[in-house]
Amino acid sequence: MLVLVLGDLHIPHRHHGLPAKFKKLLVPGKIQHILCTGNLCTKDSYDYLKTLASDVHVVRGDFDDNLSYPEQKVVSVGQFRIGLCHGHQVVPWGDPESLAMLQRQLDVDILIFGHTHKFEAYEHEGKFYINPGSATGAYTPLESNVRPSFVLMDIQASTVVTYVYQLLGDDVKVERIEYKKP
Repeated sequence: MLVLVLGDLHIPHRHHGLPAKFKKLLVPGKIQHILCTGNLCTKDSYDYLKTLASDVHVVRGDFDDNLSYPEQKVVSVGQFRIGLCHGHQVVPWGDPESLAMLQRQLDVDILIFGHTHKFEAYEHEGKFYINPGSATGAYTPLESNVRPSFVLMDIQASTVVTYVYQLLGDDVKVERIEYKKP
């Protein structure tokens, strides 16, 4: 089962759109679920995601127009409970201990968060944490040179194989990370 994980698009406020090389990779009909950490900013971005997969889950980022998106969400995919939050509510932003507290509150195997626009994936206390970064490479108040990235998770039984796609100049670099549920 393929799950696309992305967020912090900031279209059109901070970026005009997804990189062309990413759009070529994201073809309709291949992805079963989309988990978005928010800051889509417009309905057009949401509508685009709906062309890629019918099952789209979005949480509200600090720049989203749509106030009906929840602050956080738990989605079950296969044997995994996956928590989703934008990340601006986690203080300090991206802090592993603060994220671990949220993971315990949501009682999830995998916690997906965003806001920092920087890709991260790591295991902590037997759980898996993913920040897909910014799919457009949108700047932040702290960083003007953001590397565009997104994540594809291939979920099979109690294993998640995570593929990280990052745009380096004109090349798409793919890294593979595996997580097995304890």
